[in-house]
Amino acid sequence: MDKIIQLVARILLAHIFLLAGLNKIGGYADTQVYMDAMGVPGMLLPLVIILEIGGGLALILGWQTRWAAYALAGFTGLAAVIFHMDFGQQIQMILFMKNWALVGGLLLLGIYGAGAYSLDNRGK
Repeated sequence: MDKIIQLVARILLAHIFLLAGLNKIGGYADTQVYMDAMGVPGMLLPLVIILEIGGGLALILGWQTRWAAYALAGFTGLAAVIFHMDFGQQIQMILFMKNWALVGGLLLLGIYGAGAYSLDNRGK
């Protein structure tokens, strides 16, 4: 049962990044404008999309899990500080705390790895 729970936990952590990356493709221009307005060069958007989709898929598959988890943890913490620091708006405070909760889960994946049902642990 623990092996299945590890897989489900990995998928739950990863799906938010996969969907966010795909949504950024659909709303590319608006996302670039938002990034620019927050002081982040919009030309970085392709890298963000690659990290979110690639990192999300890596976590789901359990491939290079530790690296993907640490990269997404750093990205998510940075995004919290850049985009969600307006605590006068309750939604921004919630998004800030959500990001840090994700960082916590990602750090655990970074430390403990993907678990049994993963490409990282195939054949073991």
